[in-house]
Amino acid sequence: MDDWKESRLSRRLALDSMVAEKVYAMIAEIDGVKNGWQLASRLQPRTIDRLSRSVIVTSTGASNRIEGNKLSDEEVEALYRQLRIKKFRTRDQQEVAGYLEVLESIFQNYREMKLGESLVLQLHRDMLRHSEKDVRHAGTYKFGPNRVEAKNAAGEVVGIVFDPTPPHLVQKEMQELMGWYGQATGENFRHPLILAANFLFEYLAIHPFQDGNGRTSRLLTNLILLRGGYEFAEVVSHEKLVENRKADYYLALNRTQRTWKNEQEDISAWLVFFLEVVRQQSREALEILSGDQIENLLSEKQIVLWQWANSTGEFSRRSAVEALGMAPRTVESIIKKLLDLKKLDRLGEGRATRYRLSQPKSKSL
Repeated sequence: MDDWKESRLSRRLALDSMVAEKVYAMIAEIDGVKNGWQLASRLQPRTIDRLSRSVIVTSTGASNRIEGNKLSDEEVEALYRQLRIKKFRTRDQQEVAGYLEVLESIFQNYREMKLGESLVLQLHRDMLRHSEKDVRHAGTYKFGPNRVEAKNAAGEVVGIVFDPTPPHLVQKEMQELMGWYGQATGENFRHPLILAANFLFEYLAIHPFQDGNGRTSRLLTNLILLRGGYEFAEVVSHEKLVENRKADYYLALNRTQRTWKNEQEDISAWLVFFLEVVRQQSREALEILSGDQIENLLSEKQIVLWQWANSTGEFSRRSAVEALGMAPRTVESIIKKLLDLKKLDRLGEGRATRYRLSQPKSKSL
């Protein structure tokens, strides 16, 4: 039997009791949304498509801005609409175009994309396919040192934040990481989110490529979450949440990297940060399913009737048919949908039945 369970990647997941309690409380909340999201199946396909396209734009802009790109979400969206033209004048546009294409591919094909060394190389290559400055190293491991440096406002190096794996050891350590992750996930060594956080930190610590490591790690995060059943990643941007907490992101990495490859590695800072971001994703996804955003749950015709009902007050099935020009059966099915969602109250019975927007229930003292 392989000794992967005794490797340092496994040993550092022996969390102390306080960290473990915090971690598993967050995981319970995240998994609650994950399971509810899968069971609900209430979002219309057109809504999923709209939200996913929005996330692709938001995520691409955020992930690239974390690394110094200057394009706004509006500029990224405009580029996304013109992606087929493939004429990107600036370095920022070239970097964004590649990320847009790869993230869209992940959203569409993640079920067939098995995580492995060759896939990581492919994602990196495809992400940089339009970037003229990166032609030499796209899809290949680094050929020179790429230590993470601290710079002042003038761009001068004032210190070394982190010194990752040297080039000659990268392939060996990446193969070890992929082997460990395959074994750990296959045998349910720890919760999938803990294994994901551990994998992503080690990848960032190795820093296998000359450039583009952070962006590739965030593409991998989307892939891992979606393959793990966390489908809400399609409708809430992980990258945007990281961008909003950029200082915390680097602080968590820095604290964890201090003990990297030491006798007693401590991954807790990064693990907690990672789970906090995914928990926020799950909370925002839950809001999308809430009653306050009911139009996310409805088809186009259902929205028409719902908006008409909001402006009408009480109404009957007949008045809805006459006002909206819909077939009686269509109106009947929409009314049933709104009743099931508890957005309408039924008044009366038989031919005298009328409907109105649901009234909030008063609480008894």
